Amino acid sequence: MSGNRLLRSTAVFSAMTLLSRIAGFARDMVQASLFGVGAATDAFTVAYRIPNYLRRIFAEGSFAMAFVPVFSAIKESGDREALKDFLDHVAGALFAVVWLVSGLGMLAAPLIITLIAPGMLDEPAKFKMASDMLRIVFPYLGFISMVALAGGVLNSFQRFALPAITPVLHNLVLIAAMLFLAGYLEVPIMALAWGVLVAGLAQLLLMWPALGRLGLAPRPRLDFRHEGVRRVFKLMLPTLFSSSVAQVNMIIGTLFASLLATGSQTWLWYSDRLVEFPLGLFGVALGTVILPHLSGRFAATDGEGFSSALDWGLRQVLLLALPAMLGLILLAEPLVTTAFQRGEFSAADSTMTAWALMAMSLGVPFFMLTKVLAPAFYARQDTRTPMRAAIITVLVNVGLTVAIVTPLWLNGVPGAHAGIALATAIAGAVNAILLWRYLRQQRLYAPHPGWFRHLMRLLFACVSMAVVVLALRRVAGDFGDMAEWSRWGWLMGTVAAGALAYAGGLLISGWRPRELRHR
Repeated sequence: MSGNRLLRSTAVFSAMTLLSRIAGFARDMVQASLFGVGAATDAFTVAYRIPNYLRRIFAEGSFAMAFVPVFSAIKESGDREALKDFLDHVAGALFAVVWLVSGLGMLAAPLIITLIAPGMLDEPAKFKMASDMLRIVFPYLGFISMVALAGGVLNSFQRFALPAITPVLHNLVLIAAMLFLAGYLEVPIMALAWGVLVAGLAQLLLMWPALGRLGLAPRPRLDFRHEGVRRVFKLMLPTLFSSSVAQVNMIIGTLFASLLATGSQTWLWYSDRLVEFPLGLFGVALGTVILPHLSGRFAATDGEGFSSALDWGLRQVLLLALPAMLGLILLAEPLVTTAFQRGEFSAADSTMTAWALMAMSLGVPFFMLTKVLAPAFYARQDTRTPMRAAIITVLVNVGLTVAIVTPLWLNGVPGAHAGIALATAIAGAVNAILLWRYLRQQRLYAPHPGWFRHLMRLLFACVSMAVVVLALRRVAGDFGDMAEWSRWGWLMGTVAAGALAYAGGLLISGWRPRELRHR
């Protein structure tokens, strides 16, 4: 992939993802207004997290990282028949595994809730609600895994737009379920669970025909002894933790949050959703686009091209991640207040969510760096090294969560849930640093000249942005006292001014747009 095409593909993926994130933002606003924060939203959050975590394994996480390099290598050979045979067998194996897991998950729903959120055992109504919703949402895993298979194929052919925009459908279905189904149910929030299930099927129906247009519509064939299937599953096993370490850490956070005050699960959920906005818009976009490119460079034994693409990706991550982190921290409470504080979502809920958001935002640059660093290993079909980093990261997260949250919890300090977010952020930093260190040790990456100058420019631009944002916040005053339209006006104006200050700082310090291109 040429430098311009790599940039263009990233821009297309980001643009499509932006539409998805806007739809997701609208969904969260509707959910916050209708259901607020309480036992019911905690129950849904826990139930939804479990298939979401498994989705990272069987869909865009572990599976994609193992599937794309093998698929790309066969595609590079030019043997169309072998490519189709590989795809048919992988589709059959994936279908069998995910539907078996879904069936077992539905049967064992109460046991799973007990393991993931033991604090719910003290609240039988919440526990039953979470178990019931988990049974409804579990089949979503089967649908979304096949969607991910289709997305991996399309991405390998540089078709990034459809996989990136498909999640918009997911959010629109959930919004429709809340607005038009909730009023007819005895437990209104159950509409969200049914919406998740229908959304998974809708996404599959949208994505699958695109494979037919490539002449690669799979005819699933089940044979676990097939060489390609064995290769993918062998690569997947070590990535079960490494490709979804952030999700593993969130599951750990879910367990601890179940022991804290009612609402802790939901406050963490909304803070995580806001962090996911820049992460999905930029980090996932870069990681998704760069994986096929790195796989191709490795298959072509182009070590210099491999290192050059990685260096480009890391520079772009910091260019986008640092202002994203700074903006989320400085505008945490105005952002939460403007987005969610209406209907059943109170001012106290805004404060609690903002605390978690500020803590979690510290990890944004590292979460995004991981999205580029990890594919460098997966492109070489090296899954063991990221697994080693992931195991260390999870252990660090558990230790930090216990050390930070326990004293806050025992002393009844409000906002103990923010300690979970802080531990997750620090653990994300550990993961990114370990991956970078391993790449350097294996001499897979050599930083190009100009990094110090690049970092100094980013620092100057961030300081410029912070000065403008803090000044406007001081003038605006308390967002909670504003009318709805005033909140949105001040927030969007402040974000725009901060972005202009950041861009101006970059230009004044000598950065030029041509540096976005991959040479």
